[in-house]
Amino acid sequence: MIAMDPDPAVPLLRANVTPIPPLNESTTALATFASWLVSQDTKIVLIGDASHGTSEFYAARAELTKHLISEHGFNIVAVEADWPDAEAVDRYVRHRPGPGPRASVGPAGEARKAGREPAFMRFPTWMWRNQEVQGFTEWLRAWNKRKDPKGAEAVGFYGLDLYSLGASMKAVIDYLEHVDKDMAETAKERYSRMMVWAEDPHEYGLEALAAGFRGCEKDVVRMLRDLLGKRLEYATASWDGEEFHSGEQNARLVKDAEQYYKAMYYGRDESWNLRDRHMFETLVRVLKHRGKNAPARAVVWAHNSHVGDARATSMGWAREELNIGQLCKETFGKTAVNIGCSGNTGTVAAARRWDGDMQVMKVRPGLPNSYEQLMHETAVKSFVLDLREGHCNEELRKALMKRRLERFIGVIYAPQTERQSHYSWAVLPEQFDGWVWFDETRHVGVLEVHQPHVPLEFDETWPFGL
Repeated sequence: MIAMDPDPAVPLLRANVTPIPPLNESTTALATFASWLVSQDTKIVLIGDASHGTSEFYAARAELTKHLISEHGFNIVAVEADWPDAEAVDRYVRHRPGPGPRASVGPAGEARKAGREPAFMRFPTWMWRNQEVQGFTEWLRAWNKRKDPKGAEAVGFYGLDLYSLGASMKAVIDYLEHVDKDMAETAKERYSRMMVWAEDPHEYGLEALAAGFRGCEKDVVRMLRDLLGKRLEYATASWDGEEFHSGEQNARLVKDAEQYYKAMYYGRDESWNLRDRHMFETLVRVLKHRGKNAPARAVVWAHNSHVGDARATSMGWAREELNIGQLCKETFGKTAVNIGCSGNTGTVAAARRWDGDMQVMKVRPGLPNSYEQLMHETAVKSFVLDLREGHCNEELRKALMKRRLERFIGVIYAPQTERQSHYSWAVLPEQFDGWVWFDETRHVGVLEVHQPHVPLEFDETWPFGL
């Protein structure tokens, strides 16, 4: 008697996926996949990962992005990272003149010997300080080498997240020191009370619950308004508005972070939504800034939980959470495309607790009734799949519309509580336009194991550091 496939979607998947070889052998299939998904009207491509510590996810994103840059004219890479660190990397990869630190992704000692700062030193360092990101940023620097750093063809590197409260306040002051020393003194005064909380900002949010606590909202909002009020003056003072754009973004980040740390004690969904709105609004501002003289097109790197449309997951159904993927879809429609990357087993770089040292952990097989188990049952080691209506086989798409579990591993991995800690419900074809699958994966090539001690970011702990 021949055993039957347990799920009718399995043979449909086998018949319709496009197998891809190991990435170290060929990336042609990934490049072709990218060209399937984009058109001349595509403005944003969001590429996710199912964990922050898996080599194949980072490598696939890098190869997809290289193709989008070289063949489709994308000129923005925006990542789930702190703005000041990414800004320093942008100075390095775009060969930007002007004030401000330049940073590269690589061993800290080598960077400092070369006169650069090491980037992304905040926990979790391995999320962006890894060999895969290092290779991509060096490729980006080579791509930009003979291009006008202010021109449309030069590809910029930007951070979307809002966890750099102290660094962003310092960056605003440093910027003003170059263009308006009197305003720099005003910034020091207005940020002085907020700076007290910079090393432990969640304590600011906790303190805000106390009756009579006078927060810093008015001070940080006034600082942003005054900065914007001098936009024309400042924008002509330094490098065609590029430095002003960064100063403005840091001031906006301080304002949003102040709101975020207060909101996290009223409800996790509200703070999650504030964070993803900040990432979306930052992306829109970068697109507008880079689109002044020529079309701007962006690739976004973030976790699957951020780039997949939240309306197709229990994030939206049960918790009324939104994310940058949903906001891009609502705002840009079909000119925004999102791709998820996932896998079944292997190893992952992660910590067991917040600010703990990185470890290489074994990833457990996907749970029953999960997309991970379903994809594994195809026995196709690696593949890509176009999930869009009219492009995906109709019968397969219908079979994939069944709600299934989907795994999300962040910077913390807790296999002993796998179901509660790392799974949510999802409808894959409504969540993503494209899917990249690796049945067995390995951990990223880390540059450091030991981690700096930093305060706990409570909202980053569910689902365990996304």
